Amino acid sequence: MSADALKRAAAERAVGLVRDGMKLGLGSGSTAAAFVSLLADRVRAGLAVVGVPTSEQTRDQAEREGVPLATLDEIPELDLTVDGADELDDELRLIKGGGGALLREKIVAAASRRMIVIADGGKRVERLGRFPLPIEVVPFGLAATRAAVRKAIREAGSDGELRLRTAATGQPFLTDGGHCILDAALGRIDAPERLAAALAATPGVVEHGLFLGLASGAILATESGLVELGRV
Repeated sequence: MSADALKRAAAERAVGLVRDGMKLGLGSGSTAAAFVSLLADRVRAGLAVVGVPTSEQTRDQAEREGVPLATLDEIPELDLTVDGADELDDELRLIKGGGGALLREKIVAAASRRMIVIADGGKRVERLGRFPLPIEVVPFGLAATRAAVRKAIREAGSDGELRLRTAATGQPFLTDGGHCILDAALGRIDAPERLAAALAATPGVVEHGLFLGLASGAILATESGLVELGRV
């Protein structure tokens, strides 16, 4: 199966979890986009749901396809969030933020009773860190924050190149919230919880891409079929 077909298979399984009246967190990225598209099909068939998008890109797609939307100010508690992941391990610890929406994704996930990850099986790893860890930072004092982040990473037992993400124009990539992203190419993260705490305590860091204790289950599409982890 093609990569797109695998993503669609995982999205189809996740759409089957949605019930009438649910308040949903709508994730970002290509796999989540497949979920939103399939959800829109059910909405057009009469399903009554409301979604909270995790990015402007997801908002645009949902509005275009007719999925009713709200904000977390209007509905601060959600039933289910379905989102992708750049990497996950068997303990359902995730790295997210490759698309730059990690802050809103984490806020929405934390406001949900359940978070289900949908991804192709290639995102499953024995140890996190192969995918560069995104770290969202404020533009003010960027050089100082970058040095502090590098120190925090080393003190947490990891190390690697720390790159400022740039856009196609060559200028710094800016998130929907107007922040910059530092991508930490660590190779492996032996102590994700320790690293998460160190980054969270660093002034200038808005959020990091380690999603720990948020996902309750995962649906992975492999060439041999769907694999489910945790509680789906």
